[in-house]
Amino acid sequence: MITITTKKSWLIAVPLLVVGGFLGWKAYVTLTAPPPATAEPVKAAKSDTITYPYTAPQLAFLKVQVAEAFPEPAIDSLNARLDYDDNHTADIYTPLAGRVTNIIAELGQFVKAGAPLVEIDSPEFATAEAELAKAEADLANREQVYERDLLLIKSKGIAQRELDTANADLQQAQAEAERTRARLQNLGLNGVDRHFILRSPISGVVSERQVNAGTEVRPDATHPLFVITDPKNLWVIVDLPEQYLDKVKIGQTMRVEVDAYPNEFFDSKVTVIADVLDPQTRRIQVRCELVNDKPNKLKAEMFARVTPISERASELPRVPNSAIFTQGVSSYLFVELSPGVFQRRRVTLSIQGREYSFVKTGLRINERVVTTGALLLNSELAGVI
Repeated sequence: MITITTKKSWLIAVPLLVVGGFLGWKAYVTLTAPPPATAEPVKAAKSDTITYPYTAPQLAFLKVQVAEAFPEPAIDSLNARLDYDDNHTADIYTPLAGRVTNIIAELGQFVKAGAPLVEIDSPEFATAEAELAKAEADLANREQVYERDLLLIKSKGIAQRELDTANADLQQAQAEAERTRARLQNLGLNGVDRHFILRSPISGVVSERQVNAGTEVRPDATHPLFVITDPKNLWVIVDLPEQYLDKVKIGQTMRVEVDAYPNEFFDSKVTVIADVLDPQTRRIQVRCELVNDKPNKLKAEMFARVTPISERASELPRVPNSAIFTQGVSSYLFVELSPGVFQRRRVTLSIQGREYSFVKTGLRINERVVTTGALLLNSELAGVI
């Protein structure tokens, strides 16, 4: 009986040991295996910091960029447009009526002062040339008569009255020759076979051309034949709301941005503040001068955003408004401490404009800020605390 009982006990114990060993091995493998890459963030030691593994899908929804340095503005950015600087621009009309026979300067071409632009067949120019030739011929004849009378007066061959008459005729001929010569000089002083050549008065780029071969042109035309401008000098025209008039002063720096070159800034100076308020828009026109060091970049008639810079302004980090979120009355953003590690920070804003916010405290220049997905991080952080 004892033997039979012992055999039955072994028959029961062996399967139990096998099952227990399997379960123990399974538990060991489960506890020691690395955690799978899931969408769940890993809770960090600090309650304001959240960490993701590099395979976390949430990272695909985040966008991070550097908080750039920007002088503290006096007010939010204003809408503006670029225009030609009239002090470095010439609207060129023809001084004579005629017909265009040859276009010399093309649109976009750089021309020097005195360079030919267009050739015009002008009867008026031919008449002016003929008058000059006649005046110079008459002057040469009067000079000969006067020199001859000088010789005769010494030998008493003529009376003094005749010499005085010759001298008066000579002076009249000189005046006429000078008048006709000045007329041609004002017109350019040169031409070919009655064809007048219109020249550029300044060096610059042909920004507009409103003439073609065969066009009849007149001095009283409504539009200029050519517009020559120096592309290195531009005006920035700002329509300033009247409530901001005390924020802008002559000589103040205005930082300019255009959509064509994001994150690139151009500085200009306020030169004119209009004395008259537009009664329709309730705005005051402000004009700034901008030196366009790279003429191929900024163009006239571009739309721009202008930010008035405060006097003695210090540089602050500037971030897009999408990076800022609020909880209660406080503003927050997320800073990337290292790849996959994000820290929530409370910040104080200097100015929050339509597109950008300027952070006074809580963020340093050149720190990496989450600009897209800040609300996602905040909700995830609330879930792991």
